[in-house]
Amino acid sequence: MSTRVGVIGLGIMGSGMANNLLAKGHRVSVQNRTAARTERFAAAGATVCCTPSELAASCDVILICVSDTPDVEAVLFGPDGVAAGAAAGSLVVDASTISPDATRDFAARLAGQGVAFLDTPVSGGSEGAVKGTLSIMVGGAAADLERARPVLEAIGARVTHVGPVGAGQTCKLVNQILVVVNMLAVSEALLLAQAGGLDLTKTIAAVESGAAGSWMLSNRGPQVIQRDWRPGFTIDLQQKDLRLVLEAADSLGIPLQATAGVFQLYRTLQSAGLGGEGNHALVKALEALSGTTVGRSGDSADDSRR
Repeated sequence: MSTRVGVIGLGIMGSGMANNLLAKGHRVSVQNRTAARTERFAAAGATVCCTPSELAASCDVILICVSDTPDVEAVLFGPDGVAAGAAAGSLVVDASTISPDATRDFAARLAGQGVAFLDTPVSGGSEGAVKGTLSIMVGGAAADLERARPVLEAIGARVTHVGPVGAGQTCKLVNQILVVVNMLAVSEALLLAQAGGLDLTKTIAAVESGAAGSWMLSNRGPQVIQRDWRPGFTIDLQQKDLRLVLEAADSLGIPLQATAGVFQLYRTLQSAGLGGEGNHALVKALEALSGTTVGRSGDSADDSRR
């Protein structure tokens, strides 16, 4: 009989994960703070649970994908939390992006009742969640990873074991440095191309297959040109991750100048009420400094969504 998988958190990322688990034949239970989000999963064959404890009591593997460290703690240890329902021998798989230190604490608390834990943060944006092509960074015991592998391979294209519990979250912080500093480079490059009178679409095509190519350039650059700010990952969530990055860097004594600068640029966008836009809207902070708008001319972009 197949493993019963529970998914807690049906936001942008968690909903894609649940869909892929259902599509690949897993028996799936779902639970979400906003119950209305569970309706379409029930229609697709998932079992809806009212609380994390109810879900945990009926599942072998409990997959969590929520926003922040306090959210994970509430799901695990709050009233009617996972810890209240999970049986010894069950496995919690946390795909959220949270504090590595808190992750180690949560794992230790669950281990006290015989529940195993993996931290499995993901990268690849909402597109990867929908397509099941996420990159998954795993912290935890190798034996627990093998138990979870069928679940992880249903939601991701690459599963990498990077170390013990907490290492997955630290690796995700490395990922987020690369994401935001790369987006800064994409933004500056498009700004220069715009000011220099280049066709922006042709410019991306000319450079993306060479040494300057990147996922952010190929996937978010065209959205910038089209003034399409729909989020694969919101500025508000990106800022949460950057706070985790800067806290970790401070504790380790590591200077992260570019990352800190991006954090401040995003803060200006949050102050302007743009926290719900995609993280590629970073370019707007540079546009405000320069007086140049990327994509407004030359490529005949529709700026109506600005």
